[in-house]
Amino acid sequence: MRISRQHKEMAIHGSFFAIASTSILVLTLIMVFLIKEGLPIFNQISVPDFLFGQFWYPTDDPADFGILPMIAGSLAVTAFSSCIAIPLGLMTAIYLAEIATPRMRSIIKPLVEMLQALPSVVIGFFGMVVVAPLLQEWFGIATGLNLFNASVMLAFMAVPTITSIAEDAIFSVPEELRAASLALGATKWQTISGVVIPASLPGISTAVILGMARSIGETMVVLMVAGGAAMAPSSIFDPVRPMPASIAAEMAEAPFQSEHYYALFATGMVLFLFTLMFNILAAYIAEKKKQVGTATL
Repeated sequence: MRISRQHKEMAIHGSFFAIASTSILVLTLIMVFLIKEGLPIFNQISVPDFLFGQFWYPTDDPADFGILPMIAGSLAVTAFSSCIAIPLGLMTAIYLAEIATPRMRSIIKPLVEMLQALPSVVIGFFGMVVVAPLLQEWFGIATGLNLFNASVMLAFMAVPTITSIAEDAIFSVPEELRAASLALGATKWQTISGVVIPASLPGISTAVILGMARSIGETMVVLMVAGGAAMAPSSIFDPVRPMPASIAAEMAEAPFQSEHYYALFATGMVLFLFTLMFNILAAYIAEKKKQVGTATL
């Protein structure tokens, strides 16, 4: 019986190890393929010219492969969407974890999490047919497919991610901290702002950074509502083309293993580095600010 149990545990351990190893292997192969297909473009253009070039004309002769406008578009869309999504997501998380009644929480939280299930193409379509005409009418601009529209739609997608993770972090703060604060005479709001939020800061930081990572990596929405102009924005109502939109729009037209093809994979490498940086930053903050017992608060 003991031997059988050991064998069973070994089998379970081996299964989990095999599944985890397969996932890591697949991700590694994808990364190797991305680098292998992206590096050849640097035989034609230097890394600084690729990263800081002002023009993206891949079909001209000679072609221009500067992706600075796309990097600027990606960063601008991420920054503006974060300015909208972070306050909304955090305030919703605080309301759900600290203010809402259990009944209200049981109603609102599933609704917020259901927003994550909306396909990005549906959100993009809503931005095209509803938000874009409204922006044109309200602000008298030439097109509603622009940086502002893309930022609003991406914020709409990031709010559920930020809310869900931040609410879990706030809700997991030990109850004894709240009781101690209230026992010392603090109000409900003083307890939330001075005790609960600092105690849940690692989870909140992770929620914010993962929400931003989703914004910079989203493809379908920016392809549909950002306007598709590969130029550095000078106004919030300028059309832009973030890196994911450029890859999705042009990959089908790029001849296999041409300079255009390699340049798009190199753009994917840059996008991968941005998202990797966000994830490493989230992991670092979560580890750095990790609370070990109530004494570390």
